[in-house]
Amino acid sequence: MQGELASLFTGIVVVFLIAVFLLIILYRVRIPSVVAFLIAGFLAGPSGLGLITNEESISFFAELGVIFLLFTIGLEFSVSRILKSKRFVLIGGILQVFLTIVIWTLLMQITGMDLNHAFFWGMLVSLSSTAIVMKVFADRMEVDSPHGRATLGILIFQDIIVIPMVMVTPVLAGTTDSDFSLMKLLIGAFVIPVFVYIAARYVVPALLLHAARLKNREMFLFIVMGTCLMVAFLTSEFGLSMALGAFLAGIIISESEYSTHAMSSILPFRDLFTSFFFISIGMIFNAGYFMENPLLIAELVMLVICVKYATGTLAALLTGLAPRACVMTGISLSQVGEFSFVLATTGTSLGFLAQDQFQLFLDVSVVTMGIAPILMGISGKVATTLSSPLCRILPDRNSEQEEIVKGLNNHIIIVGYGLNGKNVARSAEIAGVPYQIIEMNPDTVREERKLGRPIMFGDAAQSEVLKKAGIAKARVVVIVVNDPFSTQQIVQTVRMMSPGIHIIVRTRYMGEVATLMELGADEVIPEEFETAVEIFTRILYTYLIPTNEIEHLVREIRSGGYEMFRSINTPIYSFDNLKVLVPDIEIRTIRISDDSPYSGIPLKKTMIRSNYQVSIVAIRRGHQMIVSPGGDEIICTGDLVMVLGRPEDILTAFPNDA
Repeated sequence: MQGELASLFTGIVVVFLIAVFLLIILYRVRIPSVVAFLIAGFLAGPSGLGLITNEESISFFAELGVIFLLFTIGLEFSVSRILKSKRFVLIGGILQVFLTIVIWTLLMQITGMDLNHAFFWGMLVSLSSTAIVMKVFADRMEVDSPHGRATLGILIFQDIIVIPMVMVTPVLAGTTDSDFSLMKLLIGAFVIPVFVYIAARYVVPALLLHAARLKNREMFLFIVMGTCLMVAFLTSEFGLSMALGAFLAGIIISESEYSTHAMSSILPFRDLFTSFFFISIGMIFNAGYFMENPLLIAELVMLVICVKYATGTLAALLTGLAPRACVMTGISLSQVGEFSFVLATTGTSLGFLAQDQFQLFLDVSVVTMGIAPILMGISGKVATTLSSPLCRILPDRNSEQEEIVKGLNNHIIIVGYGLNGKNVARSAEIAGVPYQIIEMNPDTVREERKLGRPIMFGDAAQSEVLKKAGIAKARVVVIVVNDPFSTQQIVQTVRMMSPGIHIIVRTRYMGEVATLMELGADEVIPEEFETAVEIFTRILYTYLIPTNEIEHLVREIRSGGYEMFRSINTPIYSFDNLKVLVPDIEIRTIRISDDSPYSGIPLKKTMIRSNYQVSIVAIRRGHQMIVSPGGDEIICTGDLVMVLGRPEDILTAFPNDA
């Protein structure tokens, strides 16, 4: 026993060394880490160097990896989020799974396979890899993108549909004890939801509250881990997947206010054991069988990718997603999933799947899993090409909006209507600036149109969509979408169509700034940089640094091309710098309202300068700018006046407007 443990430990150490070496190499060529784990597993496994012979122990770690992965997905994807994505879960998931099963069943029957076996193969192929897809989406920061949300919704349905698939497998195999298994599963289908509801509503929140009050980290961690393993064990006792139980456990905790803390506690375990899952997949790849049947495996791999791409794209289209996002969804789903191995193992144990068929399925599945991260990496470029024909074929949903857009001039085009997009639109409304929104979520478009918002459905990376948004007459384009590659495509298309337009882009990370500027963006605002600047500003205020010096430092940081906190020399002030001579002086812009005491009065009669030590230095009236206005200049309602003075004096002079 001790020798086996030592051998297992040695093998794990070797696998880690191989994986680290591959991660370093593949990172340099921008290949996802999942591929490194698959290759490391193959090299260490029986078909490679044969460094690990105890495959059962590695499989145990791999199963833990899937459990923790689905648990964290459950933590992030609460019931409320599932309800928000019900269109993708129900419509998209049902269409993708059942279309794949039907098409694959027909294809297998054409080759001479009987209906039961063909249907079973259809079920195996219909499932995709939640582990790989979510890992790649997380690395590429695309979880919250339109295609990310659609793909995750379909994957959730796939994970749930595994339950009836497991139930129907003994029936397809014609085993005699299937009645007992079916009854057990039916009981579990009733007991487990009741248990999940009670635990999520009463038991787990009370336990986590108790641990939080005691500030006991160990108790909190054990409650979280115990919930995960207990629900996983419960589902396995009823013949269901342990990973599905872990997903339900994640949902239980996600409904409490401690889900964020639970996530931070579980992440190290998730990342470690998930890597074992991918390594174990690489280990079961049989190179000998592959060398004997390369053409058959290659044909099946291509067939799987094409069928799943087609069904995934069609399912996403029928949920109302934009063509480009549909293509990326189809590509993301075009591989075989980890739950297919569970289903295949069940079929093999029942004698329903022959050993050579099982090995053929494993080799095809592993190849599709290995190719999946690469396909997802190029999906953005592929989608740009493949979505253009779809845009021409599909009916136009923006016919009502086109008449409104025709009347716009010098307007803002807002691409994306999330939190940032809503704030930009609200600011435009307050300022009286016309705008047009482009959004890819059909539900959002439908809801906002009911409220009278100028919003249209479409992918702004497509030139036709930008034309309908009035790109030729627009003055500014603001791009606030969560998909980094899509953002680049939109910037490139906008700049090509309108060389003189002003493009403002919000992005998450500093590393994306240079690329977007090269593609034609005029201003790129990275969230991590602006957050750092805001923190830096608050720190300086805490140290009682004068406001003028803080503003000067912030300007220096920004003007340096976002060179983060570079060395800033002490500013050299001159007598031209009015803010140094008069500390804390400000220039503010104020709009004169209807009830303003200054409306309709000549400037000299307002007595603003003598009473409040505030000077009006300019007035903007429509498109006219009046600089250094004279005393006879009458202030009108709606004027924008630029005033100079101390903040407290300005507030006193303009209590209703400042």
